[in-house]
Amino acid sequence: MNDVVLAAVLGVLGGVALTVLLLLARRFARGAADLGSDADQGALRALHQASLAAPHLRAGLAGPDVVKAARHLRVLLGSAAVAIVSADDTVSFDGASDGLESAALRIAERVRASGRRQVFPAPSKTDDLEAVGAPILVDGRAVGVIVAFAAPVRAALVRAAEEVADWCAAQVELGGLDASRAQLAEAELRSLRAQISPHFIYNALTAIASFITTDPDRARDLVLEFADFTRYSFRRQGEFTTLADELGSIHSYLELERARFGDRLRVTLQIAPETLATVIPFLSVQPLVENAVRHGLEPGEGGGEIRIASRDDGTHTEITVEDDGVGMDPDGLRSLLTAREDGGHVGLRNVDTRLRQLYGSTGGLVVETNTGAGTLVRMRVPKSQPLHDPDDD
Repeated sequence: MNDVVLAAVLGVLGGVALTVLLLLARRFARGAADLGSDADQGALRALHQASLAAPHLRAGLAGPDVVKAARHLRVLLGSAAVAIVSADDTVSFDGASDGLESAALRIAERVRASGRRQVFPAPSKTDDLEAVGAPILVDGRAVGVIVAFAAPVRAALVRAAEEVADWCAAQVELGGLDASRAQLAEAELRSLRAQISPHFIYNALTAIASFITTDPDRARDLVLEFADFTRYSFRRQGEFTTLADELGSIHSYLELERARFGDRLRVTLQIAPETLATVIPFLSVQPLVENAVRHGLEPGEGGGEIRIASRDDGTHTEITVEDDGVGMDPDGLRSLLTAREDGGHVGLRNVDTRLRQLYGSTGGLVVETNTGAGTLVRMRVPKSQPLHDPDDD
């Protein structure tokens, strides 16, 4: 592949989405007969190698998989050897080593000190391999150095190494965003669990206590429902589950609330069987049901009905939770969903925020309500979520 074409391709890789890279890689795998000129095919090969390297850089430059990234980057650069040296001097090397790893460490130290790319002569008189080192900069700080060895190091390789270093920095930053998202998701789950803990647990235990002397069998059944509910709600693994598992927890929750409300709480389920395997965010439907009980039915004297439904909507599963309770003012609801402070309906706001983070700005809750007219909450979840397998969490 023409070195100038390679350098030009690398110059834009930092802004190319991984999805696009994968699509191009698939096209490349089907054959290059229809890919146009040599330059077009060279650009596609560069994109393909970059897409293969990207996942191995997301966990940081000292991870065990970085050597796999070095292998793809060596092919991408067309160099004899490539080393990725992390800030703590972990060397991920691919190519003929023969003492080059120690040379890569010395080069990385000098590149970090200068903060810019440098070209180095052959490390010994018996070795004709020259080297170029370029810093991997994140927020102005060198988190690593990429070192490429070749005989000789030409101008195009110098430029390409610098572009590869910038691209590696972008992958490290994306990995940091992934870690931040995971930490935020865990914090939001802790918030939901904190909401469940004081309000619901107190009411549930009070209801169970009321049956201990008058109906011991009912009290025992409620204790088991309480155990199932808390085991699910406070589980440690994963931020995704299936609709079937979430509905199992909702059943336990509603049985405990029925012990408190008696005949004043009525529940209707309309669940399409084909939707039960849908992967959904953990604790995304249950808070909607709790919100319907606490803020829809509990304020009224006569109780009411909660209707939970799901249906197959082509590419999505649509889930609705509806109550015929007191409802609320739409403007007040809008302010509540955008508020930052804690307070009532925190579960509703939390679920809406998580859905938008996962599925985009249009993926949040849709709420239909008015004072005295009940509330309907709708969420739509993609049926295909290969990255959100609950068994892998």
